Amino acid sequence: MDIAILSVSLAVHSTRRIVEEAQNAGHYVELIDHTRCSVKLGEDKPQIYLGEENVTDEFDAIIPRIGTKVTRHGAAIVKQFEMNNVFSTARSLGITRARNKVRTLQIMARKGIPIPETVFSINPDNIEEQINLLGGPPVIIKLQEGTHGQGVILAESRKSAKSIIDTFYKMDTSILLQRYIEEAHGEDIRIIVVGNKVVASMKRTSDLDDFRSNVHRGAQTEAIKPTAKEQYIALNATKYLGLGVAGVDLMRSKKGPVLLEVNASPGLKGIEAATNVNVAKHIIKFVERNAYRRRK
Repeated sequence: MDIAILSVSLAVHSTRRIVEEAQNAGHYVELIDHTRCSVKLGEDKPQIYLGEENVTDEFDAIIPRIGTKVTRHGAAIVKQFEMNNVFSTARSLGITRARNKVRTLQIMARKGIPIPETVFSINPDNIEEQINLLGGPPVIIKLQEGTHGQGVILAESRKSAKSIIDTFYKMDTSILLQRYIEEAHGEDIRIIVVGNKVVASMKRTSDLDDFRSNVHRGAQTEAIKPTAKEQYIALNATKYLGLGVAGVDLMRSKKGPVLLEVNASPGLKGIEAATNVNVAKHIIKFVERNAYRRRK
């Protein structure tokens, strides 16, 4: 099978791991830098170009690894492959939905998936009321689009919360506010879903000086077995967004697990090291089961 990995570089650990496992399984695999791709419309069949090379019909499947800064273009390239009947491990719509935290939470709330109490607005004149809707400080302030814990701030006082929120509004930056789940003690859970199966799970514990429990920020990790409720949330969140592969982040609150966000291009380094699970191999097996069926 011919597989394209949509990623900017083989220097990215997760990209390299997926390439390794695809080659180990005997497939031809090629790195396609989606930022260098163009789509030509107006002919009988739209054409996808990598530089001057026409790659429209070159692949049986694609595995998107789309970065935050190029989400729209990357998703558009994925969409064009989809329209040409090439299997993708993540639908273009799922990628754009997952990248926007508010859109993800709106979908989850509508589907009955538990989420933290959340407020979003663009009104700088009622910041006090927005904070009150969450029961007052401390509150979490998040950029609506961000990754690896970037753009996530804990405002411990009403004064600091108002100052930070006002600054973001004046910068015309989209944010959301969430109730701070103190009982989680800086811990969250990352669950990797491939297809309709939970394949790996770990608990992440933040550094003493940082409430964010991201591996990129030095969080400690350990393999866990998620509860039935946590697995239910992870599997359904992935399905509702239209993703074949996802990293689902949960937090354990007094009321039970709540969904924080869904990552359409989850990192593999931390989860594979913590769990000793070959997640990249699971991804390739998922492609094999679906791409061959699509090409028949």
